[in-house]
Amino acid sequence: MKVTEHIKNANGKALFSFEILPPLKGQNIQCIFNTIEPLMEFNPPFIDVTYHREEYEYKEVRDGLLEKKVVRKRPGTVGICSAIQNKFQVDAVPHILCGGFTKEDTENFLIDLDFLGIDNVVALRGDAVKSEMYFKPEKNGHKYASELVSQINDLNNGIYLDEDLENSHRTNFSVGVAAYPEKHMEAPNFETDLNFLKHKIDCGADYIVTQMFFDNSKFFDFVERCRTAGITVPIIPGLKPLATKNQLNLIPHRFHVDLPDDLVIETIKAKDNAAVKQLGIEWCINQSKKLIAAGFPVVHYYSMSKSDSIKAIAQEVF
Repeated sequence: MKVTEHIKNANGKALFSFEILPPLKGQNIQCIFNTIEPLMEFNPPFIDVTYHREEYEYKEVRDGLLEKKVVRKRPGTVGICSAIQNKFQVDAVPHILCGGFTKEDTENFLIDLDFLGIDNVVALRGDAVKSEMYFKPEKNGHKYASELVSQINDLNNGIYLDEDLENSHRTNFSVGVAAYPEKHMEAPNFETDLNFLKHKIDCGADYIVTQMFFDNSKFFDFVERCRTAGITVPIIPGLKPLATKNQLNLIPHRFHVDLPDDLVIETIKAKDNAAVKQLGIEWCINQSKKLIAAGFPVVHYYSMSKSDSIKAIAQEVF
């Protein structure tokens, strides 16, 4: 079932969803099941599965030369999605990236998903690889998420890269896209970022899920700006509970979000990371309750494949 259909069928009741990471290469599917099983009591209608693109490593070889090696440290998104749907009877939502994919790779990826009965995808540009300062698309790949959304929408209309195909099958994907309540780090200003988001919707995206935020007022302001700009699709807030003191510096640097003064002060005062973790849970519970009271259809949690904090939040909220 599509994410948008889950929202419609809920008839105003807030839904619980979360995102997981594929395990590092060498681990098995059970570590994913161990994350999901404690959260199933809260009836998630869908679970997001991230996609991690290749990384480049340089190995020293003879004569001091360096050999470039392509490495995928977290493979398995498609297989994990299939396993989730088979074991838990819950819709899995794979992320699909521009980075690391040609248009043909993208088409084949989507065909595989369609064969498996996966009805939802989240279309993302993706980040630059660690060895590059700026994002670079593959040759004959997509530069922007809006282009990726257009290709998915083309398949939904039976339009494949091979123009000679006749009576081609129409896929039926629901497409989610990302948004940034505090502006994407590469956007010159908020208005430009909003225009890019609107363009993704105009290209065929069905719903929005946001980057994490810790200040609901910024999210509410973002939603108001979206509605004023004519964006009418569902907007799903994404939350992550703070877990360690180090995240006071890591989260703003990695995700370019602000942490509220009250949260920062209380985190600094916490005696250890156990206290920080409890503070993060309580802060996220408060955020969640206010978002649900404001009528948002789903609250989505970034679990980082650890379920204990998310379960503690869900027990108080859902």
